[in-house]
Amino acid sequence: MPVIKVLPHPEYAPEGAEIQAQPGDSICEVLLDNHIAIEHACDMSCACTTCHVIVREGYNSLNELDENEEDLLDRAWGLTPQSRLSCQAIVARENLVVEIPKYSINHAKENH
Repeated sequence: MPVIKVLPHPEYAPEGAEIQAQPGDSICEVLLDNHIAIEHACDMSCACTTCHVIVREGYNSLNELDENEEDLLDRAWGLTPQSRLSCQAIVARENLVVEIPKYSINHAKENH
């Protein structure tokens, strides 16, 4: 079972986290299921950038970006070549290292 290592983030994971993931789940689902309340204003429908993450390791094991995700990522704060929308990034069998950027475009939060 792959492991997602979440780098420390002052709000979502102050000490970082290592969580097991099921292949086929999105990074966003795995984070939320493990009490890391990443923003996801569009309810994981690929209509915003609040769940933007940077995949520091394991990026190439994820599913390919589609055109809609690419277009949305152009608006994400702190965009890098390893950026993904966590609601669209599907975990495969490889371990991942994920960074949640310090800021997002939309600071509205949902409680889960």
